[in-house]
Amino acid sequence: MPRRDRHLLEDALEALALGLADAGAPWMVIGGIAVIAHGVRRFTTDIDAAVRGDAVSIDGLLGSLARRKIAPRIADAAEFAQENLVLLLRHEPSGVDLDVSLAWTAFEHDALRAATDVSFGRVVARMSTPTDLVIFKAIAGRPKDMEDAETLLVLHPNIDLARVRARIAELAALAEAPELLDAFEKTAARARGGASSTTPTPSRKRSPRR
Repeated sequence: MPRRDRHLLEDALEALALGLADAGAPWMVIGGIAVIAHGVRRFTTDIDAAVRGDAVSIDGLLGSLARRKIAPRIADAAEFAQENLVLLLRHEPSGVDLDVSLAWTAFEHDALRAATDVSFGRVVARMSTPTDLVIFKAIAGRPKDMEDAETLLVLHPNIDLARVRARIAELAALAEAPELLDAFEKTAARARGGASSTTPTPSRKRSPRR
């Protein structure tokens, strides 16, 4: 990553961390920044974070972030967040885009409790654990996400595959997308040299956000 881009990301991450801390709700960084902080060598130009949705108001969150020069990057950002559970923002001094998700699911709340302080360059911020990042990535299901999940599994051999598989099975069932578990099994097999085995997917009716 070019040094200038890295410095801009660090500036934006520092401002975001301070703004989310000011909001007073549990939060964590997810997405590419967290993946890089946990050892994956890849490129990113934006920052994704999650904040516990039942512990903050959208207007209050916007106010806390505004004091750190983080502003909406779309019109009607609050209304969009009410409907889509994500605030689309930009750190104005650096120009870095920020997506702050409102976390409501039991999995997200567990991930927020498990988050730890991790360094990204000169900034220390709350980051999702490698285990939970693998779950986030598997549920997103895009090719790049699966590449990140595979690399995390290789770099962090202590990740509990059984726990990850159970969470993915639960969330895939809620989303009525059993193919997500199938894709994860293939990814885990590549990462762990065939250690993966398919677990039956439970049936649920409610659809999750992720």
